[in-house]
Amino acid sequence: MLTLDKIYHASFTLKKYIRPTDLIHAPKICPDSEIYLKTENLQITGSFKVRGACYKISQLTEEERSKGVIACSAGNHAQGVAMAAAINNIKALICLPDGAPISKVEATKSYGAEVCLVEGGYDEAYAKALELQAERGYTFIHPFDDDDVIAGQGTIGLELFESLPDMDAVIVPIGGGGLISGIAYVIKSLKPDVKVYGVQASGAPSMKTSLKEKKVCCLSHANTIADGIAVKQPGEITFDLCSKYVDEIVTVTEDEISTAILTLIEQQKLIAEGAGAVAVAAAMFGKLPIKGKKVVCLISGGNIDVTILSRIIKRGLLTSGRSCSLNIELIDKPGQLKGVSQIIADCGGNVISIHHERSNEGSDINGCFLRIELETRNYEHILEIRKALTEGGFKLQD
Repeated sequence: MLTLDKIYHASFTLKKYIRPTDLIHAPKICPDSEIYLKTENLQITGSFKVRGACYKISQLTEEERSKGVIACSAGNHAQGVAMAAAINNIKALICLPDGAPISKVEATKSYGAEVCLVEGGYDEAYAKALELQAERGYTFIHPFDDDDVIAGQGTIGLELFESLPDMDAVIVPIGGGGLISGIAYVIKSLKPDVKVYGVQASGAPSMKTSLKEKKVCCLSHANTIADGIAVKQPGEITFDLCSKYVDEIVTVTEDEISTAILTLIEQQKLIAEGAGAVAVAAAMFGKLPIKGKKVVCLISGGNIDVTILSRIIKRGLLTSGRSCSLNIELIDKPGQLKGVSQIIADCGGNVISIHHERSNEGSDINGCFLRIELETRNYEHILEIRKALTEGGFKLQD
């Protein structure tokens, strides 16, 4: 069973495995609230998952260790298990989705673990891990539905009280629910009036759906850029703990996650993966009643591929009004491009690309279309440029 004694024991045990992560004040994230960031993205292996994995493996019997360990993961638990297994000289096999970020796959291999890529997502990797466990007799290290794993994650709750004892609320990402279960158990046991809020991606709301239906539910699919929390079905243990101790669960969209990642880069100089940024997204976009409150947002991980990061930054720039595309219908004659460019320059916009296309069938025979990609300051700036172009006699296509 999960107890405070077990979580305190986990905190003591983990001191030789993990590094302390800072709690950073972030006043610009949500001006109406006093926001702090718990930076588990700066943890060893780049994620909180190493806590639960290391504590679980430290509690294995000699017989369980001798069999070797097997785990399934979207990537972060994999690295935690691989690292803990390497430290303890235990053979490890990790089942990962074949679409897992390359950085997570390679990092797992770097600790000496054997990797089995499985077609599909986390849930398919889980099924494969159970199949291999039955065949080869490995000891299974569950990524979230295990008391020892939950106790390891719960050590974050103890650290939050040490760093910010007067906090009003904590916002935590949810995939399978191990992280929030541990933190919520600690917080509600020590200071019940502190609110514990969970956040899921709108494309993978398995725990939110389960709590609404009052039973563990399995989604037909889980699709989100937050691969670390793309879980179709929460655990039985985590469902019970969330039912008892979590105050509310909300969801955030892909655009909101992308904007949060970009905001963390620009304002805090922190790299967060999709799952790691959902708590910040919930705070930024007013999903929770935290106005005037002292709130901790947990940045659960920072393991993100550079290629994916590039796409997310582009998405974040679009959704925050930092870039835009304008389609302009013109008469094809000299000086038109100069006129458009001059207006944009006068408004302070920066043109980064232009595509010129002759008119299509059914349009003016002397017409053409101009597609312009711009760097802008915000949505108000975009409206200013559109207004100036319209007043200058240019026809914008919506």
